[in-house]
Order: sequence, then structure tokens, then C-alpha cells
Amino acid sequence: MQEQCSAVQTAGITPQHVSRWLLAMACGGFLLGTGNLHAQSLYRIVGPDGQVTFSDKPPATPASKVTPLNNALPTAVPSGAPLPYELRQVVGKYPVTLYTSSNCAPCDSGRSLLAARGVPFSEKTIATAQDAAALQKLSGNNSLPFLTIGAQHVAGFSASEWAQYLTAAGYPESSKLPASYRAPPAAPLVTPEKPVVPPANATPPAEPVLPAITAPKPGPANPAGIQF
Repeated sequence: MQEQCSAVQTAGITPQHVSRWLLAMACGGFLLGTGNLHAQSLYRIVGPDGQVTFSDKPPATPASKVTPLNNALPTAVPSGAPLPYELRQVVGKYPVTLYTSSNCAPCDSGRSLLAARGVPFSEKTIATAQDAAALQKLSGNNSLPFLTIGAQHVAGFSASEWAQYLTAAGYPESSKLPASYRAPPAAPLVTPEKPVVPPANATPPAEPVLPAITAPKPGPANPAGIQF
């Protein structure tokens, strides 16, 4: 049974999906092309009109401001201690990223499962509208928790299904992490942009010089006494 925080319903991962994935691992050394193992990059695009959109392709309009979301896709997980060779090999092929939000009980359950099993993972938090939009683009919905194992996407939390996917990817069933290992801190999915602060010694812009106003010359006398 899957648990999720969002009110939006997602398509459940069926046992048949897991079986096909396990069969591919056993028969063909994970019969997915290498191109499928690397998800596409995600870009945050600010158009000339200030509208913000997310896309997996950079815009063709030069006037648009593009920010690659390097944190949006699974990456190798850093740690303060070297990982055992076998575990490091699995992490390099199928890195695990967990997408969570605050006050999400299924997210807490998923985090605890990964920690108890000793799976190195990076955590991305969904706290802003920009985070939610990027998650929607990445996963196709806004259900949490959302887990990626390499290119495999798993929506919602189910301890049995998560365990099957992790085992199929090659993660050990019990923790092999060194005692000195420390998980990296959670980070927002979309890195907030820092405001542009001018340097302290910057020269203020010069005030515009207004053209001199010349009073009009008096016209000729009005001998006819015409009034307007």
C-alpha cells in the first residue's frame, strides 16, 4: 500500500512493474540503454515578460534568462567518509534522490527506510511554488514522497516496493555504511536566486541633466484688441 502526501492521485507502481524491472536486471545486465540511465536536465526559464517556466530544453529566445537546475536530477551522493567499493559502484550507477516536504508522514517513513537500510541518498525539499513546478515537470505529478533510483521513478511510499527496487539496483539489504558517514543536508529543489547587491564602492548613477528652459519672447503688440 502506497502512502503519499499530495491530494493529487498518482498511478501506482504495480508488482508487474517491479517484476519486469527485476527480470531486466537478471537477464540483460539491466536491459535499459545507457541513454535511459541519465535523465535530462531541467531548466528554469524567465522570459522577457518575467514569466517563469520549467522545461527540459533550453529556450531558443536569447532574451530569456536560463538557470539550469543542477539539483533537480539524481547525482552522486557526497559523504564525509569513503564508501565501500561495492556500495560506491551501485551509487555511481543508480544514485538515489528523495523528494520530500515538511509535515509529510510518508516522507518521514521513506527517509527512515533509506537510513535504516544504509542507502546513501540526497534529499530535495519542496517548499515553494517554484519547487512544486519543477517537481511537476520532473515527475509528472506533485505527489510526495517521490523517489528516483537512477532513471527509475517511484511515486508514493510503499516499504515493500521501495525494498524491491533498491534490491534490484544492487543496494545491500543491510547497512554497509561506515560509522563516520554523514548524510548530506537536505536542499531545496530550486535554489533561490540571490538578490543583486551593488558593491559598496560603486559609483551612483549621475543625475540626468535637464535642458535649460528658455522663456518665450514676447510677440508683437495686438493693436486690434483681439481677445482669445
